[in-house]
Amino acid sequence: MKERKTLKRIMKIIGIVLVAFIIGILIYLGQYYHADQTAHEALNSNDQVNVSEKGNLTIFTPTAGQDEIGIIFYPGGKVEDIAYAPLMQALAKKGLTAVIVKMPFNLAVLNPNGADAVMEALPEINHWIIGGHSLGGAMASDYMAGHEDKVEGLVLMGAYPNGDLALSNHPVLSLYGSNDQVLNRQAFEAAKVKMPSATTLYEISGGNHSGFGNYGQQAGDGTASISSAEQQAIAVEKILEIWKGN
Repeated sequence: MKERKTLKRIMKIIGIVLVAFIIGILIYLGQYYHADQTAHEALNSNDQVNVSEKGNLTIFTPTAGQDEIGIIFYPGGKVEDIAYAPLMQALAKKGLTAVIVKMPFNLAVLNPNGADAVMEALPEINHWIIGGHSLGGAMASDYMAGHEDKVEGLVLMGAYPNGDLALSNHPVLSLYGSNDQVLNRQAFEAAKVKMPSATTLYEISGGNHSGFGNYGQQAGDGTASISSAEQQAIAVEKILEIWKGN
């Protein structure tokens, strides 16, 4: 009898702990950085870029002078996907079809192969590069590592690769802000040996971690001395230099 009561008490405690754990996870997943007004405005189509949605994809298509090059973008962890709409608008205005992949619970680690849906939705694009911010960049690097036949390059923004890309024949562009205090610098430096020979490292003077998107100041980040628009313009410029030769 005493053993049965003890077992019931243990099961009750386990149940309470499990419920508390689930509530904690749900609270964590429900808290994320929201896109600002500028990002929402960048979701509007205009005379240069048509913006559309297809499933979990937000597609920015140039209205004229479209290249055969497209860029697939994985958002940073716990950041609303549309926070990167201004950056995608800027790329599309330069002729690249740009696609943001919305991630489950805003975590790219839960859909690392999200790029597959982009290629299926836009078969007319013959050349793809993949990129991402922070956690999204790490997941994008994993995708390229396993799909070198599908993508032709990688853009890392405040990020570093998980796996070894040293033997890759594809170019990698690594962008990071001089005032970024979210990026793990020690891990970033250590990951350089994982980069292919065709890697371009570029520090954006005055930029920080948050400036690649439009979602406000990320906790723990350094203060930028340039605007998000300026940081993103530099990112666009560097992407075009490598993949369009501009």
